[in-house]
Amino acid sequence: MKTTVEIADELFRRAKAEAALRGRKFKELVEEGLRRVIESPELPGPGHSGARHPSAWDLMQDGCGIVRSGVSDLASNPKHLEGFGSDSMGDR
Repeated sequence: MKTTVEIADELFRRAKAEAALRGRKFKELVEEGLRRVIESPELPGPGHSGARHPSAWDLMQDGCGIVRSGVSDLASNPKHLEGFGSDSMGDR
């Protein structure tokens, strides 16, 4: 389908250049961008209340559990909490 869309000159130039660098047509780049916006979870922006930001878990779940410190639970070991929450750096 053909349509007409107004795009800022600078954005158009950058998009055309990006498409050329990728060896693709401008049309393909626009379609990819629209698909990504439509298929991704909605994030809050101007005029969007109630939309959800991804949580830290959502962003980091692939990395959770890949680092082993040798200590089963750092939060319950007083040695690892020493100086945590001090008012100044000199208290550590």
